[in-house]
Formats: sequence, C-alpha cells, structure tokens
Amino acid sequence: MKFRRRERRLAESGPYYRQRGWQMSAGFLAVVVVVGGVVTALSGSDTTTGRADAAASEGPLSRASAPRDGRPQGCRTDDGADAASTETAPDDVTWRPLGVTKVPVSASAGPTLIQGPLWWCYAHTPTGAVLAAHVIPSHMSGSDWRTVTEQQVVAGQGRDMFEFQRATVQDTDAPNGAEVASYAGFSVVSYQDTAAVVRLLLKSTQGYAVTTISLRWSGGDWKVRPDDNGSLHSPVSAVQTARGFTLWGGTT
Repeated sequence: MKFRRRERRLAESGPYYRQRGWQMSAGFLAVVVVVGGVVTALSGSDTTTGRADAAASEGPLSRASAPRDGRPQGCRTDDGADAASTETAPDDVTWRPLGVTKVPVSASAGPTLIQGPLWWCYAHTPTGAVLAAHVIPSHMSGSDWRTVTEQQVVAGQGRDMFEFQRATVQDTDAPNGAEVASYAGFSVVSYQDTAAVVRLLLKSTQGYAVTTISLRWSGGDWKVRPDDNGSLHSPVSAVQTARGFTLWGGTT
C-alpha cells in the first residue's frame, strides 16, 4: 500500500488519446513517441487498410488459422512448472531493437517465432505473459501496427477504439530524437491460464514510472486485452523506487 501511495497519476481532461500525458505514456511503450505531438484528424478512407487487413487475416493467429485448443502450427514453448517463476528474470533473455525501443526476448519463453511484423509464440506461463506485455505494445508505433493489432490484440470494442484512435497518429519507426523510456522491470499482478495482468516498470531521465497491461490467452497465444476506451495500457504513474518489481538482470 505504501508503494501505491507514492504513485502520481498523470491526470488531464479531455479525450485520453489527445492528452499530453497519454502521448508521453504511449511514447514509453513505443505506441507514439512524439511527446506533445500533433494528433491529426481522420480524413477520408485509409487506402492501406484493405491490404493490411488482408495480410493480417492470413496470419498464424487469425480466426481462420488459430486453433481453439492447443498451439498454432510450429509453435512450441516450455510451459513446465520451472518456466513459470517470475521471481527472477529468465536467464536466456536478450534485448532486441523493436521500433523506437528495445524489448526482452527469451528462447524459452518467447517470442519464439518471428514472421514479418509478428513476434509471437509465447510460453503459456506468467513469464510468457510478461514478455508479451513488453513486445506487443512496442510494435504499435510503426507502419505494421494494423497487422499486429489484428493478430495480437483481443477483438472487441476496445480494439475497434484503439484502431480508430491510432489511425489519427503518424507512424514512427525511429525515435527522431524524442526521449523514449526503457523497460526496467516487471511484476505479475495476477495470473490464470486464460488471463494475466502485468505491471511494467519504466525508466527515463525523469525517474521511474509504471503502467499495467492486461492479457488474454486466445488462439493459442497471449494477446493484449485493451480497455473499452481503446487504451492498451493503464495511465502511466510516476513512482519513487523500483521496490516490488523484478528487475531485468536481477530482483528488487
């Protein structure tokens, strides 16, 4: 409880996706990196939508190919009890550039398959959920965000809202000099076979901040479950310390 009282919510009025605080938090997760950037209005139809949606519909996690039970073809992970601990970061984690940031990947917990913009096949464990919470939102700044959204974000009102709002923001495949926080650690708030909630610890020159990602086990892999308002993560809150989080490379 003391840890939570130290949090400072970045509260602003108006639609959340037009707020500077949302743009900053989105930048942390590589959804939008220009802090205070201009959000343009939708004008006419998106001529790339059909092509992107067609490619997404043929992906390994699409409704047509994803199995109701088990894993999609070619997806194999270590889902044993030893793989489920989140008291320490996995020993086999390496960091790979993705969009405007770097993300942790693990040969044992995922993503074990990379097919174009889709980094997928996560272990059906808390650690697999943790890695999916880092990787999937980090795809959302670039031009392939529609394909990733179709395949790796849970369908419904929240996804529809995210797509509508994200379409108003310019694609950003590189930082362009804007500060982007790094991923410093994580904690698993809750875990079930069908759902998980993960908190991410972010670090920038201004200190630590946290945000929460909800996930669902769907189509044989972890997917991000957005809020009904279209947000892929909770509002970012500043914290004074990293206490209560597992740090990448060690524990708190």
